[in-house]
Amino acid sequence: MGFRAYNSNFVTSPEVYLFDRGVRDACLLCVALMHMMEGRRLFMNWKALIREIPDFPQPGILFRDITPLLGNGVAYRGAIDKLAEFARAQGAQYVVGPEARGYVVGAPLAYALGVGFVPVRKGGKLPARTISVEYGLEYGKDILEVHQDALPKGARVVVADDLLATGGTISATVNLVQQLGAQVVGAAFLIELTELRGRDKLTHFAVETLIRF
Repeated sequence: MGFRAYNSNFVTSPEVYLFDRGVRDACLLCVALMHMMEGRRLFMNWKALIREIPDFPQPGILFRDITPLLGNGVAYRGAIDKLAEFARAQGAQYVVGPEARGYVVGAPLAYALGVGFVPVRKGGKLPARTISVEYGLEYGKDILEVHQDALPKGARVVVADDLLATGGTISATVNLVQQLGAQVVGAAFLIELTELRGRDKLTHFAVETLIRF
């Protein structure tokens, strides 16, 4: 449907009318794209949406809370889109994420890429036959498991989580992927705590983090 010219004598033929409608539609598209790009530009500083909680979950630990970022639709989508650019460049065929916050990064990342998502869970939570590995946290130990048939051999995998700290959780996840015969080609995180040097444990593939403390 076209628009009415301010001067009715201006539109003199159907060809001119259709041309004007096409120009209008192109202009509207440009405006929409400008707004989208502006929104992404404004939220490149995702660090401002990370809340710091002292002495959680144990005394002496400063917890980086991602829920304000997750609650902001534009920021959350922009963050996942940015990580998707990285994962796509690695040729990811699957995304693997550890329980539980790895799901809020890994699942939408897999959706954005159009590939499968494989959940890694704490011990005793998965229903079918599993393989497991024990790993160290910055404040304790735990066990992770994955289904034995979760990945085909040789699959290209990007592992994803909310936080790279000591690297214990993601190293255990990588271990599980490798036990299944798949290939880890990258690791993607929202946050990296650089002083804990978790990146030093991830030397055989590319690593992407959006926020560094």
